[in-house]
Amino acid sequence: MSHRTRTPEQLVSAYVDVWNERAYQHIPEVVSESFVLYDPAVPEEGIAGPRGEAHGPDAVARFIRGVIAGFPDFHVRVLDTLARDDVVMYEAEVTMTHEGEFDGMSPTGRDARFRLMSTYLVGDDELEEHRVYFDRLDVFAQLGLTDGE
Repeated sequence: MSHRTRTPEQLVSAYVDVWNERAYQHIPEVVSESFVLYDPAVPEEGIAGPRGEAHGPDAVARFIRGVIAGFPDFHVRVLDTLARDDVVMYEAEVTMTHEGEFDGMSPTGRDARFRLMSTYLVGDDELEEHRVYFDRLDVFAQLGLTDGE
């Protein structure tokens, strides 16, 4: 029987650090082989899983690298966290500038700042699932990718 060396909150914090510090090498230390990221921003092409899903550590790494290529200053600031047993939830603020291509969208040079909610399921000392919820239309509007902007 395995035991945890890190709390669920520590695992989530380490995962956020992967994003903010571009510490891709730590992905296998934080997520399980069966990890699934559910995020509406995951593109259909080039990532294991259907649109909106990244399956496994390699797919997550590919997705994060793609986000950073499109938004080099991408940053997640966790505002509030709630943890209970094997579930961790947080509210965060994301800031980013669209300076590179992402999912076929040419860079707009515009900034976006938005709130999101995340839910994580935690297994034996690794994350099993991450679900992301945010207003995608608001982000597109801020980046000038809608008819109204």
